[in-house]
Amino acid sequence: MYQRLTMPDPALATFNRLFGPEFGHGKPFDVPRLERALGQLGSPHANLPPVVHVAGTNGKGSTIAFMRVIAQAAGLRVHCFRKPHLFELMERFMFADETVRMERAVVEAAERVAAVDSGLTQFDAQVAVALLLFSEMPADLVVLETGMGGRNDSTNVVEHPVASVITPIGLDHQDVLGSSLAEIAAHKAGILKRGAPAVIARQADEAREVIEAEAERIGAPLFRCGVEWDAHYQPPKLVFQSNDRLMEFWPPGEVAGPHQFDNAGLAVAGLLAAGLLPEDIAGKVEQSMSLVWVHLLGRLRVLRHRRTDKIMSRGGEVWVDVGHNAHAAAAITRALKEMQKRRVAPTTAIIGLRARKDAEGFVGALAGAVDHIIAVPLSEAHVSPHQLVKIAEKNGVQARAARSLDEAIQRAARFPEPRILICGSFLVVAEAYAVDETPR
Repeated sequence: MYQRLTMPDPALATFNRLFGPEFGHGKPFDVPRLERALGQLGSPHANLPPVVHVAGTNGKGSTIAFMRVIAQAAGLRVHCFRKPHLFELMERFMFADETVRMERAVVEAAERVAAVDSGLTQFDAQVAVALLLFSEMPADLVVLETGMGGRNDSTNVVEHPVASVITPIGLDHQDVLGSSLAEIAAHKAGILKRGAPAVIARQADEAREVIEAEAERIGAPLFRCGVEWDAHYQPPKLVFQSNDRLMEFWPPGEVAGPHQFDNAGLAVAGLLAAGLLPEDIAGKVEQSMSLVWVHLLGRLRVLRHRRTDKIMSRGGEVWVDVGHNAHAAAAITRALKEMQKRRVAPTTAIIGLRARKDAEGFVGALAGAVDHIIAVPLSEAHVSPHQLVKIAEKNGVQARAARSLDEAIQRAARFPEPRILICGSFLVVAEAYAVDETPR
């Protein structure tokens, strides 16, 4: 599961060769071209098992992971496509048959897609490969995560999902999706379809109003957190309640943060709205301990390997989280404050942010929960560590720049029994996991 960053990635190498490198979040939208290519491949997007389509700003990956294990506990076979990945491209493709390594099938499917249109963007080609294989391999459910936005996203070629799920919406990708929550919500709401339940996480009013208006316009039944359903942590269980169902689940055990209870509840709501949860599902999940064993690499969890052994042996903690926008930072802040109630500790955030991310918003939202910030560079275009230091100091947090992640960890470890959080990007978290030996 854990790999060096330098290990070869045959699937990624194939997509790079056939379609060129993947664009960042500024990739062009060209759904009509993808639809034409899919038509030449036999229209796999029209021949899928039931599809749950997931959009939103934060929590998509966690919600999909919970949805998958709950569905599996119910005896369903599940395919998933998600984005991005930490270590290798194959993390994006999850197949119902988990006993077989599917890399060869993905590579061969990529060749088939390239044969009809090698001019697709790499992400569009990845979507085409996922839809092609999902249409050919038996399953009871397909869960699709949008790449960006929703209305113009490549995954929106699916016309008849059994449910559309929208996770919390925040400010991110403003240069493409718009500068306000309302504009971004309009893109996300583009996945809603007539007759398919619109399963909505708790939203800021500005986003909620846009989503509700679009659902009413097209005739998508609303299933909203705080209205038609809700979920909360009532120790020791996660309690889910809708108008006609009351269920209890063991909560996530390998991840931290109150927001994960929200994500798990949204997963239950999505499957319930899709008509995929049997009456005895809570018992089945409890027996399999599915929610306890959800593995969400990089979603606010403890990092354990040789880099952190000495810190932890001295009573410290090292956490990682891939959150990279203000909304995610606010969720991390809530979690850090809960940790502080359990054990008071000097808290240092080691931050690396990609270029064009809202550094002001991210650091500002995190500032109230950390004592120190150490800014680090990334392996790709990034916000300057010195710029991050200036932003942190403007927000009243002591900060300094480090030349590398290792240097930053060493500096943070000088505090007594520290709490260290490595965050801001999938890149910095992947680097944190990547070591010369397998961690525990």
